[in-house]
Amino acid sequence: MRLTVFILAAFFWAAAAFASDFKLESPDVAEGKNLPASQILNGFGCQGANVSPGLRWENVPKGTKSFAVTVYDPDAPTGSGWWHWVVFNIPASAAGLPAGAGDEKGSGLPTGSVQSRTDFGKPGFGGACPPAGDKPHRYVYTVFALDVDRLDLGPDSPAAMVGFNLNAHALGKAAITARYGR
Repeated sequence: MRLTVFILAAFFWAAAAFASDFKLESPDVAEGKNLPASQILNGFGCQGANVSPGLRWENVPKGTKSFAVTVYDPDAPTGSGWWHWVVFNIPASAAGLPAGAGDEKGSGLPTGSVQSRTDFGKPGFGGACPPAGDKPHRYVYTVFALDVDRLDLGPDSPAAMVGFNLNAHALGKAAITARYGR
């Protein structure tokens, strides 16, 4: 019995250690740093380029069948945060996304990828634009490695519903948290 518990514990520890090696990098967004103008919304009083960042990931968990990417502001004064970008059904063959992939049409996304509705009310990347005078907000860029080829959701799916499914199918996730205030 103890040997079985030990073996199971070692297996789960090894799986967790492997998943913790899953890494997200970006030439445009850096951990703990302020967002560049390219990541700022052009609207709501903000004047940025509103371009989704280039992202790349490595050390993908074994068994990954697809990926998803989200950008979320947990500090938005809504009571539920703010979803800036939600894209899923990214093929397992992808190792990242180019800058600008999150335009309104998703023209830089791999075939089969789906951008769903953000808190801006439509699919596509929406840059940072916290209220003027508020503390700097955190913007969490996350890639999820999923155990399914695709989520049976569409572009009208609310971000919270997508998030529920991402967490239910996550083999691992990696994130970069950047900041922005005005």
